[in-house]
Amino acid sequence: MNNITMTLNADELIRMALKEDISSEDVSTNSVMPSDQAGEVDLICKEDGIICGMDVYERVFKILDESTIVEKYVNDGDAVKKGELMAKVKGDIRVLLSGERVALNYLQRMSGIATYTNQVASLLKGSKTVLLDTRKTTPNMRIFEKYAVKCGGGQNHRYNLSDGILLKDNHIGAAGSITKAIEMAKAYAPFVRKIEIETETLEQVKEAVEAGADIIMLDNMDVETMKKAVEIIDGRAKTECSGNVTKENIKNIIDSGVDYVSSGALTHSAPILDISMKNLHAV
Repeated sequence: MNNITMTLNADELIRMALKEDISSEDVSTNSVMPSDQAGEVDLICKEDGIICGMDVYERVFKILDESTIVEKYVNDGDAVKKGELMAKVKGDIRVLLSGERVALNYLQRMSGIATYTNQVASLLKGSKTVLLDTRKTTPNMRIFEKYAVKCGGGQNHRYNLSDGILLKDNHIGAAGSITKAIEMAKAYAPFVRKIEIETETLEQVKEAVEAGADIIMLDNMDVETMKKAVEIIDGRAKTECSGNVTKENIKNIIDSGVDYVSSGALTHSAPILDISMKNLHAV
């Protein structure tokens, strides 16, 4: 996440998170630390995982006080071990205490997603199938969670509704048919937009191919049905498997021959990675 992205997109969201946590003042910190005092604290990983969100973690403290120094010993995408020292944060103790929870919330959440994504992506190694996320993200956390998927070895599907055309069952119902939905999308959309359509049966797959879809989503199909769908499509469109894909069942999909597999679980079901700030002391 580069400085431009951070400044234009992430900073506002981080400020909102800080304002949610500190509506007027940090009463606990101000009661024991009435004036500024230089200090430092260790950032320690308490379980093995893949780290993501170090720059976001740092930015929380920088927004509170630009002079805060974060000495980072790991970078986004790095594998860490339980007990590993990830960083030292130096600055006004009041800033370290007031920013701690928000900074850790981002880092734990993003690292948890990166870790889970890495575990799922590793199951696809050796196959042609690419792992994708979905829009099933926490409100106001999408920019962070989708970045975490990339750190974990996955790729991003649409970022938002303006990012691409995906015609699902309700779009098809509104249009009247798969063929009509694709025709309408082609007439409306700029030529640079690819058209993806959701199918649930082999009959719908045949209709989608004949109508000229660029990507055909195979929704909640069993492996044997997906294999038949891939044969029907025969390279005339890209294929995506979707529907209740998790770490536990993704290996079953590899033999189907699909190009992509999308999993909402990467963002909505990943557990956090346990990370703590310890050993705070004055310097």
